[in-house]
Amino acid sequence: MSDIIQLLPDSVANQIAAGEVIQRPASVIKELVENAVDAEAKTIHVLVVDAGRTSIQVIDDGKGMSETDARLAFERHATSKIQKAEDLFALQTMGFRGEALASIAAVAQVELRTRTINDEVGTLVSVSGSKVVGQEPTSCPVGANFKVENLFFNVPARRKFLKTNATELNNILTAFERIVLVYPEINFTMHSNGVELMNLKAGGLRQRIADVFGRQYCQDLIPVDVSTAMCRIYGFVSKPESARKRGGCDYLFVNGRYMKHPYFHKAVITAYDRLIQEGMQIPYFLYFDINPADIDVNIHPTKTEIKFENEQAIWQILTAAVRDAIGKFCEVPTIDFDTVGRPDIPVYDPERPISSPQPHYNPDYNPFKSASTSPKSPVPSDWQKLYDSLSSDSVQKPMDHTSADLFELQETASVTTVPEMIAEKSPAHYQYKGKYIMTAVKSGLMIIDQHRADIRILYEKYMEQQRAMTCGTQKMLFPETVQFSASDAVVFSSILPTLSGLGFDLSDLGGNTYAINGIPAGIEGIDPVLLLRRMVSDALEKGRGVTDEINSTVALSLARSASIPYGQILSNEEMENLINELFACSNVNYTPDGKAILCILPQSDIEHLLG
Repeated sequence: MSDIIQLLPDSVANQIAAGEVIQRPASVIKELVENAVDAEAKTIHVLVVDAGRTSIQVIDDGKGMSETDARLAFERHATSKIQKAEDLFALQTMGFRGEALASIAAVAQVELRTRTINDEVGTLVSVSGSKVVGQEPTSCPVGANFKVENLFFNVPARRKFLKTNATELNNILTAFERIVLVYPEINFTMHSNGVELMNLKAGGLRQRIADVFGRQYCQDLIPVDVSTAMCRIYGFVSKPESARKRGGCDYLFVNGRYMKHPYFHKAVITAYDRLIQEGMQIPYFLYFDINPADIDVNIHPTKTEIKFENEQAIWQILTAAVRDAIGKFCEVPTIDFDTVGRPDIPVYDPERPISSPQPHYNPDYNPFKSASTSPKSPVPSDWQKLYDSLSSDSVQKPMDHTSADLFELQETASVTTVPEMIAEKSPAHYQYKGKYIMTAVKSGLMIIDQHRADIRILYEKYMEQQRAMTCGTQKMLFPETVQFSASDAVVFSSILPTLSGLGFDLSDLGGNTYAINGIPAGIEGIDPVLLLRRMVSDALEKGRGVTDEINSTVALSLARSASIPYGQILSNEEMENLINELFACSNVNYTPDGKAILCILPQSDIEHLLG
């Protein structure tokens, strides 16, 4: 039998390994920017074309590399970060495996220009599909300039499954934000297709958060800072009123490295117990300084999963620190009671003699003695005068009715019940606890969720207006402004045409800020800023690949905001109109997101319950 086990060629092995490290353009930017940070760069520029499909360029002013290092850096497991296995437990750098550049070069065409401060001439290295195409001297500034073109050109299956440019650009900005939030002392810029998306100047941590996510975050941030022998936890958490259903900015960093840790996330949410609604998310930016020997970051190729030696103890420290910060913010003010009629409490004087209080009472009072005046009758004594003005001629008799007919009409009216009398004019409905509308049908009792019913009605109304482009706009007397983060601004720009079709009048003020000049007619009284942010969160959750999906997501978000809330009391006429409009919809049973609108309690079940 011939041997069947063979060694894979280096190019194939590199492509397989690259599949774990380089998953999308955002992975390339993450690895290159982290290398620039490790090179002690003070300014880092990131430029992408077509969301990284065509070109990715990262320029830094760090230490740079010599001619030999520039060539060796593209070899697998070649790194300057560690030298022995023990160094894995004393990491002070972002990278350490030596796989990033080799993985990028395996699936793209890479060009590196670099120079150290001691060299007069730099080095240009060109690599394509793990093969060195050329190496020559070149003129360049101190630092490194990586240019990655035609990503996944030799892996068409991976390139085929990339998302839309808007989605990939949003992933790039998300990865970029996770790095810039750790290093506020470094200048960062981000350009997409020649347009500047971010220009972050060096400063403090709070200023960096405001530059990335908008100034409104600064108003809601509460500082957290606690130091123990085990670790130091610092950063910011948000006020309870800034909680949102989705799209919360929850960031955890350990020794300058972003991590995903559901256990610690639960610790933060636990600190907000009974302060926010269940299921709501709270923005926070928390940083851990821990001895590298107490953690293990070599778990996953993306290095976002980290193991802790004292996980439970850190959980308790984190919860206590967040609760302490919230407690300082939510300090209970001194209660100032009403002083009117308050008894005068004398100040204690030890030299003043103390005398017992003297009671005062009426010695002539007898509770068994009858009152001298008789109780006043509720009926006035001269009640007959009220009827003096009524004569026998003023009493009008029913026309065309005899006395027998009159008594017959009175008897019939006394037998007719109130629901039957209402049913003769319009169907009678009953509202239960401001949430459900109950009405009788042939098969039993129908129960309708008023909020969900209105969502279905408004959703179909907005979808029809989008198709017909007949949405009205209500101009605002005082326009408001809304500011988005760079990643949210990408999502917002993709749904902007849909918002205009719905009746929003928005103008771009630059810096990811928009002016709200008008809103759709019929949703007056709703905060337009919160409404737009909720729409962005919904679009981010649902995806933005297809135009119909965008229109449906925006229409549903707008319908949720403008629908009848729970607890609103409705008249019988309003309930009747709501039911009629619901049954005119294409789907009366479920909301657009699949929640039940109504149910029917069969007549047989009612008889069984009462039998």
